[in-house]
Amino acid sequence: MPAGPWGGEPVGVDYVLFERLAELSTRWTPKGRSLGLGRHTFKIESQYAKLYERALDTHGLARKRFIYLQEDGYYETLMRKMGFGEIESMDFSDYEGASILHDLNQPIPDELEGQFAFIFDGGTIEHVFNVPQALENVFRMLKPGGRFVSANGMNGWPGHGIYQFNPELVYTFWRRACQCEVHSCLGIKKAPAGSKEFRMAFPDPAELGRRLRLKGRIPEGRFYLYYEVERLPGSEMVPLALQSDYEVKWAGHENAGETRVEGA
Repeated sequence: MPAGPWGGEPVGVDYVLFERLAELSTRWTPKGRSLGLGRHTFKIESQYAKLYERALDTHGLARKRFIYLQEDGYYETLMRKMGFGEIESMDFSDYEGASILHDLNQPIPDELEGQFAFIFDGGTIEHVFNVPQALENVFRMLKPGGRFVSANGMNGWPGHGIYQFNPELVYTFWRRACQCEVHSCLGIKKAPAGSKEFRMAFPDPAELGRRLRLKGRIPEGRFYLYYEVERLPGSEMVPLALQSDYEVKWAGHENAGETRVEGA
């Protein structure tokens, strides 16, 4: 399989993301264009075959997992059959046949503003150096009511990408800087075949008034940060977002007033 976007391994939908997409398909359908960041691959990982079937059973989908495959190894058939439409792909180059060529390190062109009802990132933004610009691009490409689903490494992926991410980023950027709704923010372990599934929900640190206490709670091995956000009709980016626990501390300081972000 060729290299993925911005270099490295090909990005792909594994059994963890398959289950999450299956779950999403039962409660939401995009009304408009769909976009993948990178052209994702999809194949059945044989050691996890029963997990694909369990996901289909759990969410009431057609149990024949092979109907979601396509001959060239990519994922357009999967996305179409799960109800996400004819998904387009954005990439740095056309090496993997992306339909939209753009470097996420750079601002998107005007013609892509508000064009997509669904944007899927199955492990691309961790390979982009300018993460703030990449996230801003995603926000600007979403139409009101559109949703962004992302799964990138939080732990256990050393050397895989440029970054591993933290739940604080989800809430600081999407909830406070963009005024979007965070529908879910989860940690999901990509467990060895036959081992017990592990996932945990992350609350907003701003609502707790402190950082998330995760020492000793994150399992060894590959651990995804998975989240789903919705751009609301009134969503707009504010010029500044600050880490929530520092905002709590600074809110009581005499010099902190002008740094407070609305909605925190």
